[in-house]
Amino acid sequence: MSKSLNRVTNVLAAHGLQITPLEMGDQTRTAAQAAQAAGCALDQIAKSVIFAGQNSGNAILFITAGGNQVDAAKAGSVAGETLGKADAALIRAQTGFAIGGVAPVGHLSPITAFFDPRLMAFSEIWAAAGTPRHIFAISPQVLLQISGAQIADFTG
Repeated sequence: MSKSLNRVTNVLAAHGLQITPLEMGDQTRTAAQAAQAAGCALDQIAKSVIFAGQNSGNAILFITAGGNQVDAAKAGSVAGETLGKADAALIRAQTGFAIGGVAPVGHLSPITAFFDPRLMAFSEIWAAAGTPRHIFAISPQVLLQISGAQIADFTG
């Protein structure tokens, strides 16, 4: 098991969750690929979108429904600072994940996180499990709790 996948499964287990991430035959780097692999609606995919805080230099996580796009201006307002594109090095250094497999939990460093209210419309959502080929199902309420995210309006 990869270190990234192991971190995610350890966080799930530490919260008393018996969730086994599924390895997909195809990549699940995009929300559309993940939805097809999981057999669910596009908005049931919890995308982990990372921006870089321009003042803090920190990675900031936006967990959003698969069909939604993060609006940089709204997201910056929610985060309290101007946001820029996070490069692969920042994402890897602060989360421990590669682009395409960023999970909403199991980061190397604590991360400020925000949660798209659209995800709350479903009883089950799917998220990346730390690799481009692994996803896991979870209730949005539980993911909100264990991710430490705050519900906020940041989509456009």
